[in-house]
Amino acid sequence: MSPRLVLLVAIGWLLVGWAAAADRFSVATFNVENYLAVPVPGRTTKPAEAKARVRDTLLAVRADILAVQEMGGTNALLELRAALVAGGWQYPHWEHVSGHDPHIHVALLSRFPIVARRAHTDDNFLLQGRRFHVSRGFLEADLQVGPSSRVTVMVAHLKSKRPVPEADQAELREQEARLLREKIDAHLNARPDAPLLVLGDFNDTRAAKPVRILIGRGRTALVDVRPEEAFRVQPDAPFQRSAANITWTYFYAREDTYSRFDYVLVNRVLADRLVPEQTCVVALPWWRVASDHRPVLATFSLGKGP
Repeated sequence: MSPRLVLLVAIGWLLVGWAAAADRFSVATFNVENYLAVPVPGRTTKPAEAKARVRDTLLAVRADILAVQEMGGTNALLELRAALVAGGWQYPHWEHVSGHDPHIHVALLSRFPIVARRAHTDDNFLLQGRRFHVSRGFLEADLQVGPSSRVTVMVAHLKSKRPVPEADQAELREQEARLLREKIDAHLNARPDAPLLVLGDFNDTRAAKPVRILIGRGRTALVDVRPEEAFRVQPDAPFQRSAANITWTYFYAREDTYSRFDYVLVNRVLADRLVPEQTCVVALPWWRVASDHRPVLATFSLGKGP
């Protein structure tokens, strides 16, 4: 392909992404539960039917920016991306981050160009005299969501509630949250008026210490968009609310419990641009076939920001 043709293709993708968003853009987070390309020790490979339902879920959500957790290697991410292309939804841009866990990762798919990437793959901390690493790392990227608008996205998958012999799982999750909060503070101190999204599977409830740490306090506090459950009968149809205060995103079969573990947190700049009627926990009839989590979707107006 000639350099001129490469440039024209790149410009085409820019126009596609910006035209799709018009005066707003949408972002979703989804734990895709062991979306692996090959079997790995200690994890069950996702059946073909479940992978197909992940694809169907994302085609129903149709987010401009998608954060995923429990993604396998890059081959698994590209497999999902190709399945979405076959379904008519293009994600030209992607990022995949590997942390200390060799099997599952965090990743980003985007219809907008990724103009800066800051993968945090080796963050670590001391706990009771032992050195621990952040299992899945942290993804950080700047996206050009409009001709004059950028947004910074941070994606995390904090330590699960599954007990481990090395340390208390809650303390591990708290330390991971503290490291991520340091990155949030660095962004807010350097660029207080620049839009910031912090999203992913935090593996805890709103009142728990790790989530409170991430939200923070005072002038640098983030806003929890706290979407409620909604559905739509067609991909382009308006969302319809199921009932008030249904916000759960995660089902734990062993205890038969439903919890809100998946979050979209934003700084005040973006909070003022939230489009509530296009922000929800997406309810789909096949959700449990796809994953033990449900996706969270948030929509924002572009505004006049950076």
